[in-house]
Amino acid sequence: MHERTGRVIYFDHAATSWPKPPATTAAMVEYAERIGGSPGRSGHHLSLAAGRVILEAREALAALFGIGDALRVVFTKNATEALNIVLLGLLRPGDHVLASGMEHNSVMRPLRHLENQGVSLTIVPCDGAGLLDPDDVRRAVEPRSRLLVVTHASNVTGTIQPVSALGCIAREHGLLLCVDAAQTAGALPIDVEKMGIDLLAFSGHKSLFGPQGTGGLYIREDLEGLIRPLMFGGTGSRSEHEAQPEFLPDRYESGTPNTIGIAGLGAGAGFVLAEGVDRIRRREEELTARFLAGAASLPGIKVFGPPGTAGRTAVVSFQIDDVAPSTAALTLDEEFGILCRPGLHCSPAAHRTIGTFPRGTIRFGFGYFNRDQEVDQALTAIRAIAGR
Repeated sequence: MHERTGRVIYFDHAATSWPKPPATTAAMVEYAERIGGSPGRSGHHLSLAAGRVILEAREALAALFGIGDALRVVFTKNATEALNIVLLGLLRPGDHVLASGMEHNSVMRPLRHLENQGVSLTIVPCDGAGLLDPDDVRRAVEPRSRLLVVTHASNVTGTIQPVSALGCIAREHGLLLCVDAAQTAGALPIDVEKMGIDLLAFSGHKSLFGPQGTGGLYIREDLEGLIRPLMFGGTGSRSEHEAQPEFLPDRYESGTPNTIGIAGLGAGAGFVLAEGVDRIRRREEELTARFLAGAASLPGIKVFGPPGTAGRTAVVSFQIDDVAPSTAALTLDEEFGILCRPGLHCSPAAHRTIGTFPRGTIRFGFGYFNRDQEVDQALTAIRAIAGR
């Protein structure tokens, strides 16, 4: 409880969703209190029950993303690990990779590291709202191009990229398409087959309503032979061999998994399936539209990203004239009980694209459980801060 308002208003869903659906917590408690075994590491019934928990979570995620074979969903501790598996495991010296000008450091830092190892990188610029033009991508393809990696939606502006069009370009030129769905998994419809996605990295603790420390990677059929694992070790399978298994998901899942977290992630994905992505999307659009309409009437407020809600997720970045984003965020927290994130959001490339580097912005990330009156209270608070 906030000592002044009596209630916290949580607008930091782009970082992690909170609160979680009751089903998420219940699944984790169920595992901790009634199962507790290590999946695939024993033959007793609790180990088998733990294995079922993990399989059911894979199946829920496969259903959500249009994946025909649930075993092609690899569990990781976050989207960052999933992206590193792809980038560090796939690319070799001499390869060329394309990325957008709105990428998070989960993409940019591995790519900058790989540049030092002889991988060539082209950053395809986006417009001032953060949108990528597919024709610019097509023009940037080179004979050595191997991979196109793009964020599905920006964590700074919420800008949604034209992934299906990019998938067509990737197929035309023989490229692999890797999509960073940290901001969109659970929030926007995703069908890997229809959208031409070869590799999908996703976070579990944002719009999938799972706990922190969960995420995953979808790998299209026949690609596992091209992608080296980041880790090698025990998988609970083929224990007679000292070589890493070649098959999915075991090739990329060494060590005891975060079963309690995956139980929560599976329940969160089940919640999304039950509610429906379209319904969740409509509700988040309503909240975003309410904020954008209110902010447009406030003097001294500049909002970044696409106009309206059709081209963005429920993420809004803005600045208040003559008020540092960090100062505004601290005031929102301490005086109004409104929790958000200021700064550069681990995405300096995106802030350079929209012209807010190095100052940064104040970021609101709305969520399915937020209420209209919370948006109204935030607009009142912003007006008060700007008026000072």
